Amino acid sequence: MRLAAAAGVLRPTAALLFRSRPQRILPSLRRSSLPLARRRRHSYFSTSTALDDTPPTTTAPNGPPSPARPPPEVQGGGVKAARRRARESPEGVLKRQLDMCSRDADLPTALALYDAALDPATAIPLSIYHYNCLLYLCSNAAAGESADPDPDAVKRGFEIFARMEAQGVEPNEATLTSVARLAAARRDPAMAFSLVRRMAAAGTPPRLRTYGPALFSYCDAGDADGAGVVEAHMDASGVVPEEAELTVLLRVNAGKGRAGEVYRLLHRMRTLVRQVGETTAEVVEAWFRSDAAAEAGVEQWDARKVRDGVVRGGGGWHGQGWLGKGQWNVGRSEMDRSGKCHRCAEKLVCIDIDPSETETFAKSLTELACKREVREDFLRFQEWLRRHGPFDAVIDAANVGLYNSKAFSFSQVNSVVNGIQRITKSKKLPLIVLHRSRVNGGPAKLPQNQKLLEGWRNAGALYPTPPGSNDDWYWLYAAVSCRSLLITNDEMRDHLFQLLGTSFFPRWKEKHQVRLTYSGRGPTFHLPPPYSIVTQESEAGSWHVPTTTGDDIENPRQWVCATRKSPVESSVPQRVRLSGMGW
Repeated sequence: MRLAAAAGVLRPTAALLFRSRPQRILPSLRRSSLPLARRRRHSYFSTSTALDDTPPTTTAPNGPPSPARPPPEVQGGGVKAARRRARESPEGVLKRQLDMCSRDADLPTALALYDAALDPATAIPLSIYHYNCLLYLCSNAAAGESADPDPDAVKRGFEIFARMEAQGVEPNEATLTSVARLAAARRDPAMAFSLVRRMAAAGTPPRLRTYGPALFSYCDAGDADGAGVVEAHMDASGVVPEEAELTVLLRVNAGKGRAGEVYRLLHRMRTLVRQVGETTAEVVEAWFRSDAAAEAGVEQWDARKVRDGVVRGGGGWHGQGWLGKGQWNVGRSEMDRSGKCHRCAEKLVCIDIDPSETETFAKSLTELACKREVREDFLRFQEWLRRHGPFDAVIDAANVGLYNSKAFSFSQVNSVVNGIQRITKSKKLPLIVLHRSRVNGGPAKLPQNQKLLEGWRNAGALYPTPPGSNDDWYWLYAAVSCRSLLITNDEMRDHLFQLLGTSFFPRWKEKHQVRLTYSGRGPTFHLPPPYSIVTQESEAGSWHVPTTTGDDIENPRQWVCATRKSPVESSVPQRVRLSGMGW
């Protein structure tokens, strides 16, 4: 059915492509509508197109690179006319058709368009954009991600890449990522990795998605050594793995019984991921239930050395290797309010944040905010904060005022202001950050709300953010610089917060964010826990790994608890083979 439809599309193609003023056979697409957005940042399943690349540049004799000069007709002012001619040219029409194929995951039609473009009677010069669209579709089909996977997708993909190189079209990172995916689809991790090395040797920095095909393919093949080489290359290139990459590395090394590598990867997971998803949790549980885990470790160790390791690391881990010997008692557990495990009674610790890290983070936050906000507005806020601060608490008033309501509620904000004031040390009013439009209009004009606003303003506790600003930058900076509590139910996961990285910010948020629930009696404040929600390794050798299951408010968070069994428990036969876990 799809091939018939493809034929129907192609019948008018040749004639339409080569008219002097071709008709628009497909609707024009905005860039944001292209089906080329990445599924997961830098994932090897992500899409690969020429849109990922910067325009060509020219370099001045003594200056930085600058964009290449436009052609004369564009310099002369005919920008719209030049763009229209480009859209209506055979190359432009083909580009739009391939965009539609990408959107619909329609490889057969895309290949038919490609074959028509190679026909001497209807030849079209192909650019890197055309090639990248075609290779993207082939790699998706080869990986089984399109609606109708094409068994010849790998073969056609390599043919297209070979012709691209024969024509002298220089491949970019997106190109080589798609070809690496084709190599992985035919179970050739060595070739997938050779493409990464080729890219690095050419001076193009590889991305996480570029390493994915080789890394996942080596792990799927059970080649822990090959996967380790890829991981080392990633580290040398400054590419940081995410949970998916660490999970497959953990699985392949656990399957080989490499206790030392599993130990290293668990600590790397602790640093980079903190809370793990269900798939990772199952891999961790399977490791602790294995024979290799039971045999790993020492029966006697230097307690002072372990304790020194805990102090040097800031608490929560020691890094001295597996402690104890024998089988593990593994299962899911929850923590009570003090951080005591319901399953083994081990008490988790609170891992300190270095004050210098907070100061560095506040500076980087300022730099980012000044780039994305009106610089003078943000600097004016910093000066205001120096005069009126510090504050024990900062309220994201827009989030609080709209909690469980379509209409903004000043009384709801006021109940939070009064409630948090009672539990802070100084009893000072918290800082209320609210956009100026809410301070000056709508419900703010009601007499009772005017009275609230006036009281907050007179106390130096209200800061209206300027028009056109994003108030997130303001309340976040205030909370970080004042080292105060932050009252908001915002999960802080959107693009703005992704800019802040995954190293310091999650740790800071865990220790400073106060979330809310409401009842007829008013707000309930869910203060930061007195322990750190991160993988912890105790001085006795037990492990606790937090999962993303549960949110600590409505549902208790689930943890993987692993402790050595007592001699009585260990006497009960219980052997688990790694092959039984699908490894």
